Amino acid sequence: MERNPLQDRASLLADVAEMYYLEEKNQAEIAKTIGVTRSMISRMLTEARESGIVDIRIQRPLHSDSDLESRLKEEFDLMDVCVVISSHRTGERLTRILGNAGAKLLARFLAPQKTLGLAWGTSISATVDAFETTDLLPVKVVQLVGAMGAHNMEYDGHDLVARITEKIGGEAFYLNAPYLCQNSEMAKSLLETKSIMEAISVGKKTDVALLGVGTTSPEYSSFYLAGYVTHRELDELRKAGAVGDVCGLHFDINGQPACDDFCDRLVSIRRQDLLSIPVRLGVAGGEGKAEAILGALRSKYVNVLVTDSAIARKVLEMAKLK
Repeated sequence: MERNPLQDRASLLADVAEMYYLEEKNQAEIAKTIGVTRSMISRMLTEARESGIVDIRIQRPLHSDSDLESRLKEEFDLMDVCVVISSHRTGERLTRILGNAGAKLLARFLAPQKTLGLAWGTSISATVDAFETTDLLPVKVVQLVGAMGAHNMEYDGHDLVARITEKIGGEAFYLNAPYLCQNSEMAKSLLETKSIMEAISVGKKTDVALLGVGTTSPEYSSFYLAGYVTHRELDELRKAGAVGDVCGLHFDINGQPACDDFCDRLVSIRRQDLLSIPVRLGVAGGEGKAEAILGALRSKYVNVLVTDSAIARKVLEMAKLK
């Protein structure tokens, strides 16, 4: 049987990686064993990482601020809170830290026969990436918000549902429709189709929802930066008093619903159905999110929170002023 050169190459890269990472041999020793130069071993290790043969995970210890957690829990009557201490105010590192904390908190609430609902976004993606379980969980996983389109697929609800379902061995239910329609009539028509009605029905029975918190601030709005809404639409949302959203459901600084016309164009879980979910875990933090998180907590869309210490302080300060 003819050997496959690609398979041979992958096996060689795996051998080199095992010697380096598991057997703790240095590159010179490996080079001598394989019969190549040391610089070639370095390139092979890089290739092994880039091709996915080597998956490096850093388990950063999480440090939380118990005082801020207690104050947030008391101020907003929350079920649970995790406030991570981080020197990062924004960016991918902070998102990963929040995702790690979100995954640990999610594991407390997720159990066999439960239904898990997912929205979309970078913090949810980081939480899904960090979530680990040694046992399969027979749960239903449902998409709570319609598809965002071709951009940033790894943050999209459909992809997130697929990824976590594969991890835990659950049953997936997809909301095969766009998140935002051109008008309310189109959204209403889609919500009445059989397949979407099935997903919406499962979504109404969700036990645990994993949620992000969006902002209408142009500098930090994922909707705007990804091109899902125009600057004009974002301005209209802000003029109507919207400071943020959960599942596309916008609210003002006091947590009251805002921008009903915009919400009517959504293929997403509705307000009362979201509020009826027992555990509504919001994972959000970083610069520019304080107003949105305050509104989300006051609206009760989020009753379990993961955030960072800098934003937690700012939210508490704003709660006293507004």
